[in-house]
Amino acid sequence: MEGIVADNLLEVKDLKTYFRTEEGVVKAVDGISFNLERGKTLGIVGESGCGKSVTSLSIMRLIPNPPGKIVSGSIVFEGKDLLAKTEKQMRGIRGNDISMIFQEPMTSLNPIMKVGSQISEAILLHQKIGAAEARKKAIEMLVRVGIPMPEKRMDSYPHQLSGGMRQRVMIAMALSCNSKLLIADEPTTALDVTIQAQIIDLMKKMRSEFGASIILITHDLGVVAGLADDVVVMYAGKIVEKADVRNIFKDARHPYTIGLLQSIPRIDQEVERLQAIEGVVPNQQEMPSGCAFCPRCVRATERCKTEAPPLVPFAAEKRAVACWNASTDGGIAK
Repeated sequence: MEGIVADNLLEVKDLKTYFRTEEGVVKAVDGISFNLERGKTLGIVGESGCGKSVTSLSIMRLIPNPPGKIVSGSIVFEGKDLLAKTEKQMRGIRGNDISMIFQEPMTSLNPIMKVGSQISEAILLHQKIGAAEARKKAIEMLVRVGIPMPEKRMDSYPHQLSGGMRQRVMIAMALSCNSKLLIADEPTTALDVTIQAQIIDLMKKMRSEFGASIILITHDLGVVAGLADDVVVMYAGKIVEKADVRNIFKDARHPYTIGLLQSIPRIDQEVERLQAIEGVVPNQQEMPSGCAFCPRCVRATERCKTEAPPLVPFAAEKRAVACWNASTDGGIAK
């Protein structure tokens, strides 16, 4: 997953995004690196507050400044560093080459604009076509994402649609310009399991039809299992483990990853109570001097309290782990 590869669509290297607050500097993203291959899906997982959404907003160059700022690093998209682009150049990239499905479609869609107008607006902005043709393409996109009676829905307002339909509208909008990269931030949050499955199937279909690469931001490991090719696990602004999706689920190495997996109910096991990771994510102003996960870790040693582990790659296994006491017994695969 590391190194400069010709087939990489996106290469993020040593990205640091900090926020200045009255209490001090919050290192929301603190030196992360990962690559995304063309046509692949990368899942970024972790608890709330670990830096997942800030990572996606950094890629889109949508960090509010102040208080936030991308301090250092590089975000190379198709061979060009997005951090070197002007704001005008980024407006031409957002929605055209890189699109994003935001976490809550009800607040992301404009409540006083019809959904058809919102989809058409993106098409008119980035493609040199007229209003009639833009409307025709918007209807076509609603058809492709499975919305019934698309001509009628074009004239509906967001509040007139269900949560699942609003999410489909967001996907239609994101893919209306045939974007090369789709960033989906919690695309199935607050949806029931049936609609979740439909959204996952839809994203698979869109990836196949459009050839787009996807970054999937989520805390739901079930969604990751159904859609991702590779997985990055984040904790307190850093990457603690990354591997292909099979190795993450069958052979997790970092205690945090193992804890996340053990907290998920399994159909092949009956337990009275699910395991939980004790404690909470540390306050960014009061980070431990060593490993950030140390206070919650069952494998912690004295070294963990004073020395932060580097992210060590294992080239033969196509994975990397940041832990002094990483598991070598196959994680939870028993």
